[in-house]
Amino acid sequence: MFAFIFMCMPIVNGVFGANADEVKSVSVMEGHSVTLQTHLNDMQTYDFIKWMYEPKESLIAEFNIRANLTSIRDTYDERFGDKLQLDNQTGSLTITNMSIRNAGLYKLTIHSSKETSYKKISVTVYAHLPVPVIIRDSSQCSSSSERSSKCVLLCSVMNVTHVSLSWYKGNCLLSSISVSDLNIRLSLPLEVEYHDTNTYRCVVNNPITNHTQHLDVNELCQSCSELRKFRWAIFEVVIAATAWLLIILCIAAGVVYFSCKEKEEYGKSNEADICLDSTE
Repeated sequence: MFAFIFMCMPIVNGVFGANADEVKSVSVMEGHSVTLQTHLNDMQTYDFIKWMYEPKESLIAEFNIRANLTSIRDTYDERFGDKLQLDNQTGSLTITNMSIRNAGLYKLTIHSSKETSYKKISVTVYAHLPVPVIIRDSSQCSSSSERSSKCVLLCSVMNVTHVSLSWYKGNCLLSSISVSDLNIRLSLPLEVEYHDTNTYRCVVNNPITNHTQHLDVNELCQSCSELRKFRWAIFEVVIAATAWLLIILCIAAGVVYFSCKEKEEYGKSNEADICLDSTE
C-alpha cells in the first residue's frame, strides 16, 4: 500500500501506452462481459485458431476454419462453465458474467499453411466498489486534543483491492492513497476548520469506475462541547426510555401477580364450600 500527498492540483485525464512485451491489457467489471478480438481481416486464409488460458495454457476454445467447426472446452477446473462463446465469423472469444476467477492471461494461436502466430491478452476483473464512508475521528475530543482548531475526519472503504482513495477540495486533489492488496480496509484522514464553507468530497476509484461521498462539515464537525451536549442528550433519552420501560414492566408484573393471587384465593374458597357440603 502506498500513499501520495499533493498540494492543490487540477484533475487531468490520461491513458497508458502499449506494453513493451506486446501483451494487450483489457479491464472489465465483475458481472460484465468481455470480448477478446482476433482482428483477423480474412478468416479464409487461416486453417484454425485456438484460445488458451494460462498459467497451464489449457485449451478453452478452438475454431477449425476449413471445416467450419467450433469447439468450447472448460478443462481448467470448470471456472468458465457456460460463459464462453466463440464467434465463427471472426474467431473472437466472448466471456460472459466475468468473475475474479476469470482474470488472467489468454493466449490466441492463429495457424495457417504459411505460419503460426500468437497473441496474448491480459484480462483484469475489478469488483464493484463500495460507497466511501466519512466519520469524525472520535479520539479528537480527548483531553489532550480538545482545544485543536481543526476537525479531523476519516474517509474509509472496506474490502477493496486495486483502488485509489482521494480527498478533493472543489476540483483540487488534496491527498490520495492507493492499494493493490486483497480485501483490506482503506482509510484517508482530512483536517478542516470548524464551520468551513468549502466543498469537500471523498472518491474511491479503479480504472473503470468510481464512487463519491460528499462531506457535510456542519453535520460532522461540531465542537467538542457541542458534541458532548449531543451525546448527553442521547444518553438522557435512553435513560428515560429505559426507566419508562421498567415502570411498565413492573406494573404488568404487579397486575399478573395480583390476578393470580385472586384466582388462587377464589379456588381455595370453592374447595372449602365443597368440603362443607360433603360433611352435611
